[in-house]
Amino acid sequence: MKSNGKLIAADIAECALFVVLMVVAAFVQIPFPLVPLTFQTVISVLAGLLLGWKKGVISMSVYCFTGLVGIPVFSAGGGIYYVLKPSFGYILGFIASAGVAGLIANRANLPLWRYIVAAVAAFAVDYAVGIPYCMFAAKLLNVENLTKLLITGNLVYMPKDLVLSVLAAFLAKIVAPVVRRSGNRIV
Repeated sequence: MKSNGKLIAADIAECALFVVLMVVAAFVQIPFPLVPLTFQTVISVLAGLLLGWKKGVISMSVYCFTGLVGIPVFSAGGGIYYVLKPSFGYILGFIASAGVAGLIANRANLPLWRYIVAAVAAFAVDYAVGIPYCMFAAKLLNVENLTKLLITGNLVYMPKDLVLSVLAAFLAKIVAPVVRRSGNRIV
């Protein structure tokens, strides 16, 4: 970003790249009971690790907004009604996740442990937003077995997302110094 805080074309392209990656991650699904297994959490973590907190938040916010205006970018479509879906909390969590990852890993040439801490914190934030939203929305929708939903619709996915987030930290350790050098861009 320019020093005055305005986005330049390359910044917009980087944000757009992560919006596209998030859409692809939403549709690369592995069938699983209740909710399909996607790779969106790891993309939100990578957005923060590689773009920094501002562009990470922008890219995940654009993804969220795009779906809410009706473009079918979410794993089950799009539209404003999506806010009533229990899984929408995770979409909001992606925004916070990218922000946290970017705030913790805020410069190039960090030690690997810092990338891991950033990735794990971002993973935790996504679930800290997603799980309560899921439970609240499910309660509003009169879901009968909230305990089962908590386990099979939320907790079951945590190990996969934690492992992928840590792997994202390893990738960011390799890629971020190259990306963040003066003049180098992801796109």
